[in-house]
Amino acid sequence: MARITLHLGDITTDGEAEAIVNAANASLLGGGGVDGAIHDAAGPELLADCRRLGGCPTGEARITGAGRLPARYVIHAVGPVWRGGGDEARLLAGCYRCAVELAGRHGCRTIAFPAIATGAFGYPLDAAAGVALASVEEALREQAIVEEARFWLFDERSLGVFAAAARRLGGVRGDS
Repeated sequence: MARITLHLGDITTDGEAEAIVNAANASLLGGGGVDGAIHDAAGPELLADCRRLGGCPTGEARITGAGRLPARYVIHAVGPVWRGGGDEARLLAGCYRCAVELAGRHGCRTIAFPAIATGAFGYPLDAAAGVALASVEEALREQAIVEEARFWLFDERSLGVFAAAARRLGGVRGDS
């Protein structure tokens, strides 16, 4: 049975995940926050792979090699820019589900996620946590390859928000 775990720290150092999800922008050519950290850690090979993809629509994801990261793949998930609650939840859920599907299609048993769209894109962390956990849990149930989704939160506050959302949903284990 697949499981979701919560972790405090730097997603780029996860040596157990076969796929690391990047909170990307639509160009896939790097940016700040998690996106910048992943591109920096992966090296120039990642940017070259991303250029070949030609971008990604909001609510979807694309996969590349991982460069120098301790994973096989980077899955670039493009979350929505928060504008007040219109279609954002559907788009955010879509990029999480798409990431799990891509990981499964490429034979990955473990996938590491950041809190997509909660930085520069402005998605409220409380709302994003519920969408992220529920959509990943659903996607894990719908496939048979990915066994663990590991959420990496960069500070205690974010970890606490995700842990509270996990308790509301049930079935999510928190590690730190």
